[in-house]
Amino acid sequence: MNEQQTENTIPHDPELARLEALSKLMDNQFRIPGTSWRFGLDGIVGLIPYVGDMAGFVVSGFLMRTMVKKGASPWLMIRMLFNYVLDAVVGIVPVVGDLFDFGFKANRRNVNLLKKYYADGTIKPNATRSVAFLGLLFFALFIVLIWLVWKLAALVLGWAWTAMQGM
Repeated sequence: MNEQQTENTIPHDPELARLEALSKLMDNQFRIPGTSWRFGLDGIVGLIPYVGDMAGFVVSGFLMRTMVKKGASPWLMIRMLFNYVLDAVVGIVPVVGDLFDFGFKANRRNVNLLKKYYADGTIKPNATRSVAFLGLLFFALFIVLIWLVWKLAALVLGWAWTAMQGM
């Protein structure tokens, strides 16, 4: 189903319309004359260190709020979060990350996922279980991150200790 077909099958929803407009501004608002290549503020603002990441988090916050309110499934939330994580992680790399921001368009991908999810028009269940699942997932990832930082610190300190004893 292409984007136009998805738009035509969704009853008008003001929240989804706002997300659509926001994702267009962030990912597809501008076109390079003479080409079909489009880009948005996310790519432009992403050229400024940290500001682009913050803008992406604001947009993802709107999407997450809408998902929770409308009852998105845990799988949909994970897929959308993966898009943002990938965009953020690759976006950290100088030059490559900036080029990736212009091409990946995480906001557009996520709005399309949301639109497809809500296209059938059925009322979705309460998202409390989805949020609880994601909370547990983030807690587990946080524990893994702490463990990795601990291991990295131990490795660096071990290396520094060995280097100092060799002097």
